[in-house]
Amino acid sequence: MKKLAVLIKDPDRQYEGLRVSLGALLDDVDVQMFVLNHEIQNMDEAYSENMEFLDEMEGQRFSNNSSNVEKYGFTYASRKDIAEQLKSVDVVIPF
Repeated sequence: MKKLAVLIKDPDRQYEGLRVSLGALLDDVDVQMFVLNHEIQNMDEAYSENMEFLDEMEGQRFSNNSSNVEKYGFTYASRKDIAEQLKSVDVVIPF
């Protein structure tokens, strides 16, 4: 199975990153989504539902921002942890 990492650094592109993550999961790709250096912006109902869908489809979501961990259930990952995880993926898509 292919492994994909989606790196979301730009808060204005968080929806796009989540949509790509979900699309890859539908194509039977192992997905790790990373929200880096910022708290999720505009956590509306649609974004929340899509994150639940990501969880149901066994996608993984990580953040180096503790607010995302505390408020939205992300798994915390330091920059060093993220660098290590990226070594094992086939494709990295930055946003």
